[in-house]
Amino acid sequence: MDDLDQALIAQLRRDGRASVLHLADRLGVSRATVRLRLARLMERQEILGFTAITRADAQDAPVRGLMLIGIEGRGADRIMARLTAMAQVTAVHSTNGRWDLIVDLAAGSLSELDDVLRRIRDLDGVMTSETNLILSTRRAGTR
Repeated sequence: MDDLDQALIAQLRRDGRASVLHLADRLGVSRATVRLRLARLMERQEILGFTAITRADAQDAPVRGLMLIGIEGRGADRIMARLTAMAQVTAVHSTNGRWDLIVDLAAGSLSELDDVLRRIRDLDGVMTSETNLILSTRRAGTR
């Protein structure tokens, strides 16, 4: 991928519904170039798909958080499988450093979030955790 491909992907991350004309204007290239680049990125599986986020998605789970988890031993795969089975878990990321896993959480209320945090902390192999509530989210390029 070159700089134009990276810029195109960045624009799509900011607005996945942007038209080819809008993308071409923002990138300073022709519509044909944008179409060609998009086709090539999808063919090479650099872009795997597009996702729609609806207003209901955000409203159904108004309480969101990130839970950082330290695990004991080699139980990461087992713990990740248990986590991904929980309805309030939207993603599980493995990482390096102090924490082994970062879990994206979405709940309908603080009490629901509290309950899922307790269930996660009770999983065998979870040694320590830290949770941060998400207060607001900004996408790259938005103000």
